[in-house]
Amino acid sequence: MITRAEPDGRKLAGRLEALGAEPVLVPGIRVEFADPGALDAAIHELPRYHWVIFTSRNAVEAVFRRTGTLAGPRVAAIGPATAAELRKHGVEPDLVAPKHVAEGVLETLGTVKGLRVLLPQSDIARRALVLGLREQGALVDDVVVYHTHAERSERPDLSGVDAVTFTSSSTVRGFLEAGPVPPGAAVVCIGPVTAQTARENGLTVTEVAGEYSEDGLVAALIAVLGKQATSPLSPRERGPGGEE
Repeated sequence: MITRAEPDGRKLAGRLEALGAEPVLVPGIRVEFADPGALDAAIHELPRYHWVIFTSRNAVEAVFRRTGTLAGPRVAAIGPATAAELRKHGVEPDLVAPKHVAEGVLETLGTVKGLRVLLPQSDIARRALVLGLREQGALVDDVVVYHTHAERSERPDLSGVDAVTFTSSSTVRGFLEAGPVPPGAAVVCIGPVTAQTARENGLTVTEVAGEYSEDGLVAALIAVLGKQATSPLSPRERGPGGEE
């Protein structure tokens, strides 16, 4: 069962179908882009920023709905999926955190004291990155560019589901607002932040991806379900890391 929002959910479903799985899409969240006023103002002042930091693909899409360029500041991405989305818009990120969580970005940026940082993100994004940057002396403009809402559409029959995947804390909370995890289903999380949220909401986490990305999630599912399929990741590619 896939709980991430569309169209990412269908993308993951296609990968799992190719491996012989039967994906069931039950989005726990939906994304709505925010009023662009604050973002437009920040883009107008783009040359005064030293860094723009993206923590999700949705943030990239939101920004490029309002501009065709990010000329001026350096650009950081929290992980490979976000970096790939930037490249679709012709932007090669100057930094991709080796650990694909907020703490990984903080560890990799280096000295930020006195630097201006634009951080476009969700209304419910973790505060770890904003607070960490400010503690280190950065001047941060935290701009909400999209809203994440729980998805309350009617669920299909979930009997017989072998595993449920969660790709963010919001997918955990959104899914559980509409009902419980199917009995007997393994709970597989994309990374430690998501896993911690699952545990805080009373779930027993079966597996956490070794690489906190879609590739890592697929590999974790293969390991949990014992599928005799070829993983898209070789062992050496399953290193630490992961997106929020």
